Amino acid sequence: MDALTALHNRVSTGLLTEPAPSHEQRRGIFRAALRAADHGCLRPWRFLTIEGEARNRLGEIFLRAAEQAEGGSLSDAQRERTLAMPLRAPLIVVAITRLQEHPKVPHLEQHMSTAGAVQAMLTAAYAEGVGAYWRTGALAYSPLVAGELGLADNERLDGFIYCGTPQKPPRQAPELEVADYFTEWNTR
Repeated sequence: MDALTALHNRVSTGLLTEPAPSHEQRRGIFRAALRAADHGCLRPWRFLTIEGEARNRLGEIFLRAAEQAEGGSLSDAQRERTLAMPLRAPLIVVAITRLQEHPKVPHLEQHMSTAGAVQAMLTAAYAEGVGAYWRTGALAYSPLVAGELGLADNERLDGFIYCGTPQKPPRQAPELEVADYFTEWNTR
């Protein structure tokens, strides 16, 4: 698939199953992340991969974080749902920004660079026929989750990228009118 086709047609694919992306697919997907725009060449991103039994351990971390956030008042159904979250895909990639002090590159730009790396991975996954989607939310911003995943004090978790084999063909990308989003600025 050529680059413009992937860029124009990529959509998130939520229903994922085994197998996880192959070694070759991962290499292409992960290499795409390294081409993200990166002011100052700080390379502020890093990624963790979680698969197999480690997904169950992540579910236990999610449960502890959710219970902490709710004061321990989760129903049995909420507990089961939270434990199962990491089982939605055979591979999870955790996106992390290593925040660095820099006179010209504020922390926001460093997060934006990581977001660019994630978008590049999502597009590369689509081009490879791999289903993928990016999730954030309360668990992504939980200090307990960050600590259990081994993040340093200067690191922030920017989300979870779920990857696997799509259970059905990807939906059609919505047709958007470029003119609805791009206008010429005129100083007159």
